[in-house]
Amino acid sequence: MKKILFFFMVIAFIGLGFFLFFKEGALAVNKTDKSNKIFVIRKGEGLNQIANNLASSGLIRNKIVFYLIVKQMGIEKKIQAGDFRLSPSMDAYKIAQSLTHGTLDNWVTIIEGLRKEEIAQIISQAFDIPETDFLKLADEGYLFPDTYLIPREATSGSIIKILTDNFVRRFSDQLKLEAKAKNLSEKEVLILASLVEKEAKTYDDKVQVAGIILKRLKNDWPLQIDATVQYALGYQSNEKTWWKKNLTQEDLEIDSPYNTRKNKGLPPGPICNPGLDSIKAVIYGNQQTPYWYYISDTKGRMHYAKTLEGHETNIKKYLY
Repeated sequence: MKKILFFFMVIAFIGLGFFLFFKEGALAVNKTDKSNKIFVIRKGEGLNQIANNLASSGLIRNKIVFYLIVKQMGIEKKIQAGDFRLSPSMDAYKIAQSLTHGTLDNWVTIIEGLRKEEIAQIISQAFDIPETDFLKLADEGYLFPDTYLIPREATSGSIIKILTDNFVRRFSDQLKLEAKAKNLSEKEVLILASLVEKEAKTYDDKVQVAGIILKRLKNDWPLQIDATVQYALGYQSNEKTWWKKNLTQEDLEIDSPYNTRKNKGLPPGPICNPGLDSIKAVIYGNQQTPYWYYISDTKGRMHYAKTLEGHETNIKKYLY
């Protein structure tokens, strides 16, 4: 009888201990501190990481208790990525609930190789900003591809500044010096990088393609890049895309300074917004490459040739 009584006393003691542990862990860190902190949840962060970050930020007393509260409330899948205004005066329940409500900022992802009109569409959808307002201020090539956390009340001008400031940071002074050593201006690098971005996918292929383009440029060959023709053609209403898929002979004859099929040298400006790999590929591209030609097959794999005959063989072998 004494053993049973002792057993229940132990269970009761453990239960009471857990109750006090849970209750204390759910309390506000500091009821009197009404200050606000901006707490950011990044895309892909799980509940464990969020709890750790809240504890490190001094917003919850106990990360284990917070984890259990979220599970108890059944809101784990409702927690959003973004930034939130939280206070040490909020208890763990209020903080957990706050993380399921709208965030202060919007996450926006700009992938490599988009032209400014495509980026304008993304911004318009995320911020209800007219595309025309964005396009009036945006410069092709300088809207750096990345994932951004942008204030909801941002204007076209402030969003463009965020993107272009990132471009300035990523296209570092060191890269500019290395480009200058190869007699390439910042604008030339950007134009070339935009061409490379549309022509190759992997970094190794980008370096190879950049070398071929630079070699052609140096030897006064026409670059003959179809993506420049696609850029000149503009929006295709039938395909609902800014990049026409199948170019005709008539398309290749379009009268435009961007048509590198007809005109030697670089087009007057970038044809898209390239990422850092494409910028580096241009700077580190080997103008002494033995290749003059390249194609991308139906699976996106690149094939290179030293002669026109080899290039035509690759076309027959990999495209037909």
